Amino acid sequence: SGHRLSPWEDSALKAFLEDRQTTLEEWQLRQARDAIERYRRFRLREHQRTSRDPPVPETWDSAIVALREELRLQQKSLRTEKTYVHWARDFSRSLSAGAPGTVDQRDVRSYLTELALTRGVASSTQKQAFVALLFLFRHVLHRNIDDLSETVRVRKPRRLPVVLSRDEITRIFARLSDTSLLMCRLIYGGGLRLSECLGLRIHDLDVPGGAMTVRSGKWDKDRVTLLPARLQPELERHISRVRRLFEEDRALDRPGVPLPASLARKYPNADTRWEWYWLFPSARISVDPRTGRPGRFHLYPSTLQRSFHTALRRSGVAKAASVHTLRHSFATHLLEDGYDIRTVQELLGHADVSTTMIYTHVATRNKLGVISPADKLESSSHR
Repeated sequence: SGHRLSPWEDSALKAFLEDRQTTLEEWQLRQARDAIERYRRFRLREHQRTSRDPPVPETWDSAIVALREELRLQQKSLRTEKTYVHWARDFSRSLSAGAPGTVDQRDVRSYLTELALTRGVASSTQKQAFVALLFLFRHVLHRNIDDLSETVRVRKPRRLPVVLSRDEITRIFARLSDTSLLMCRLIYGGGLRLSECLGLRIHDLDVPGGAMTVRSGKWDKDRVTLLPARLQPELERHISRVRRLFEEDRALDRPGVPLPASLARKYPNADTRWEWYWLFPSARISVDPRTGRPGRFHLYPSTLQRSFHTALRRSGVAKAASVHTLRHSFATHLLEDGYDIRTVQELLGHADVSTTMIYTHVATRNKLGVISPADKLESSSHR
């Protein structure tokens, strides 16, 4: 462009956009502005990381604010933000004294050891705390955590997932109805996580093709999974009801649905378009806790969780099951039906096949035809 781009000056961006006002459409100008702003932020972060004395927050309150800003800049989920902020606050309270600029990896070792020995947390909880602190140190305190060799680690137990039989699933589903039943059938039929089911939008379904697209799943990956054909009539009735709510929203000029920040900038009116509408919208308009803007959000997770646990109790199934158990059951039943492990891995969205292999230990299909020695004992009546 001939302009010197600097992450600390606005003049280069302004001049660049002014040069192109006559050749670019308004949406292209917005797109260019967004791309350059992201580049400038990246340059600024790189400068902070490589400079000799990068700025470090002076108080823990300002460190938490900086942590939130960095998480949102990297477009982490609200759930991740809450988790990381929780561990950062807990870590700061565990310190006997010291501002953010005085802590180091010895404090992290001491804190993680305290979680293991004093609080008795699970291995996954200790790991979650470490990942949060690693993010805090790298992106806010601008320090490395290199040596945790003396940290007491919680031993990770080997646990097999709880799996429901087909009969048990049928009994639980018989105690569900309406939207809760449809959601559970989709989760079991496609191996979805609860958050993935809640995040489905109208354009994610290919009902005639028997497929649905899970967008920005775990590790921010997209994948395509199964949409049971027998759900087509029920889905069509449900979508018709959702369409009526959508049209009511538009007739009353209610706020639209939340979109990822990049999409909202690229397509300013997409939040009020039918294809972006939630498959399972909430009945009420809510306020985004981050932006303070009202919008039509999807159903809250506890809505389905409560319905499932009530149905589980009434069904008489004596297992410690949850909504996520339906995903475990999906994988296990596919393996029992003879589908290969790689196919199941792809449908579940696992990055490593070793994660999927756990279901081979709970599948009841006897691949080797092994007969228990107890079945060869003569009965007492023949003695």
